[in-house]
Amino acid sequence: MSARTSQFLIAAVFLTLGGWALFAPASVINLAVTEAYRDSTFLTRFTMACFGAQAVLFGLMTLVTRWSARSFAVFAVLLLPFFGFNYWFHYEVPVLTSIGMLDFAGNVTMLVLAIIGWRAAKAEASA
Repeated sequence: MSARTSQFLIAAVFLTLGGWALFAPASVINLAVTEAYRDSTFLTRFTMACFGAQAVLFGLMTLVTRWSARSFAVFAVLLLPFFGFNYWFHYEVPVLTSIGMLDFAGNVTMLVLAIIGWRAAKAEASA
C-alpha cells in the first residue's frame, strides 16, 4: 500500500465518522451515548455537529496535503491518548455504547494505516 493510499484511508475515517456527527448529530447521540448520559438539547446536538465539522475539516485537509514519514509518525503518536479516552469513557465512566466504540475502531484503523503510511513514505523517500 502506498503512503498516499494510507493517507486517503485515514481521511475516509474522519470523513465518515465526522460526516455522521456533522449531518446527523441526534443519531450519533442516540446510538453512541448511553442513556444515562444522553441529552437531546439543541446545544448538545450543536456541539456534536461542531465536533463532526472539525473531523470533516481534518479529513478534507488530509486529502489535499501530502504527508511525509514524519507526518505519519507524529499522527500515530498523537492518536495514542485517544485510546485512553475510549477506555475511560466506555469502561470506567460508561458514556460510550458499543456503537460509540466505533471511535475506538476508527482509531485502531488509523493507527495501523499511520504505521503502514510511515513505512511506505520512508521507502518512497529512499527510492
